[in-house]
Amino acid sequence: MRIYTRTGDKGQTSIIGGRVDKDDLRVEAYGTVDEVNCFVGQAMAELNKEKFSDILAELERIQHELFDCGGDLATVGNKRPFKLKQEMVDALEKSIDVYINEAPKLERFILPGGTKAAASIHIARTVTRRAERLVVSLMKKENEINPIAQRYLNRLSDYFFALARIINARSNVSDVEYVRSAVVFREGKRKEDK
Repeated sequence: MRIYTRTGDKGQTSIIGGRVDKDDLRVEAYGTVDEVNCFVGQAMAELNKEKFSDILAELERIQHELFDCGGDLATVGNKRPFKLKQEMVDALEKSIDVYINEAPKLERFILPGGTKAAASIHIARTVTRRAERLVVSLMKKENEINPIAQRYLNRLSDYFFALARIINARSNVSDVEYVRSAVVFREGKRKEDK
């Protein structure tokens, strides 16, 4: 099997329903989702399989959902049904709620880091935010974008924040609070959610 086709040598790529320039906003969006997926894979490689079996199963599911998200973003028009569903957003929210209750109390912003796996998840979190910003821009330009994609990415970045804290907590590594942070979290919820 050959993986190169040479069809992109002039700066265009195929998407579901046509061809676009490789720097098209749609390509930027699904390419950034792919980048998130890679950091998730890196974190998974850094996690102990016995200690984090529940998290590894969840992250594998998320990797599949990220492929779904990329596929939805790479689809022009109604060429196929969208794969991302609201239930996937709901599942992330349930996990976030569990992790918030499991994690040590938090009042201030924290510095990204701790274990290698938590650091990789923090990178995935920030790249997810970039993907979400690109999807918001794409939705302003294109009408037929799965609206669940933006919601999913928004929730996924919150999930990654909660997950990084759990990975550190289970590894007995404390989060480092940002020293100049005001109190921004109360009783496990963000101040603005109150």
